[in-house]
Amino acid sequence: MECPNDKEYLEKVLFHNVEVDYCPKCLGVWFDKDELKLAKDDADKDLNWTDVDLWRDKSKFKVSIGGKQCPVCRAGLREVRYDEAKTKVDYCKMCQGVWLDRGEFKQIINYLKNKSDYEILNHYAKNLVVQLWEVFSGPATFREELEDFLTLIKLFAYKFETQYSHLNKLIEEDLPK
Repeated sequence: MECPNDKEYLEKVLFHNVEVDYCPKCLGVWFDKDELKLAKDDADKDLNWTDVDLWRDKSKFKVSIGGKQCPVCRAGLREVRYDEAKTKVDYCKMCQGVWLDRGEFKQIINYLKNKSDYEILNHYAKNLVVQLWEVFSGPATFREELEDFLTLIKLFAYKFETQYSHLNKLIEEDLPK
């Protein structure tokens, strides 16, 4: 396969426990279908419950035709920007692969962390209900969905401890020793 940027031959590498193709010259990374989600889940276990769903809220997308070609099927890649994220994702509509230029994976992880912080604190009850429902009806296995639900509870506890440390201190002082 050839790099969409500079036509160099892509090499295989293990990236966050996912075998991906990367360009040794520009350091871009090609993710086959679903590999980006797997790498994101491995990069930060606390983001497991945050789905990388490229098509979730269509009103927040800015899609344009890019100048790059898919290294797998040679179709033209689409440049996708989501919401206020500054990162663009080059996406192949045919094989559903994703090309990320150097540094874009880290930008996505940072965006998801910031988004999850906001989601947890401002929509906690709604997210908790959604994740609990997915435990029984979600597309992933029962165990995976349960892990996502427990991660959400753990994240909320961490946020509560850091944002309301004075309350946490009062609660700890009143506990019997």
